[in-house]
Amino acid sequence: MEVWKEFGENVITHSAAHHLLTILELTGSRGYARVTDVARHLGITTGSVSTNLKALKQRGLVVEDENKFLSLSPAGTAMAQEILNQRIILKSFFVNVLGVTEEQAEIDACKTEHLLSEETTSKMAALEKKLVKTKAK
Repeated sequence: MEVWKEFGENVITHSAAHHLLTILELTGSRGYARVTDVARHLGITTGSVSTNLKALKQRGLVVEDENKFLSLSPAGTAMAQEILNQRIILKSFFVNVLGVTEEQAEIDACKTEHLLSEETTSKMAALEKKLVKTKAK
């Protein structure tokens, strides 16, 4: 296996991850999300959002109703929750194990949240828990 090719095999792109997370956040806080809301939240054009959403809709992760309101399908919600969970784990690991500042940890976690496998992320969380527990003794 050529490992470098694995990068292209990621389940979701960085941009798509942010679109899913934004829809999750907006529907959670406002009860709705539209293309314009996603664009405003991400600081990009509505055209860029529409282009990115097309692929997410085709994959069955995002649903748009007849009134142009966006929502996540159950699979989209699960993926967004997993990405968010991975971000939390990574940020915590970077801060508590590596001693990275909160701000840098947030940036680095955002960059990598959608790239690491669930296996790697869960093992990082377990290692952090073990190390923090050891420090407390």
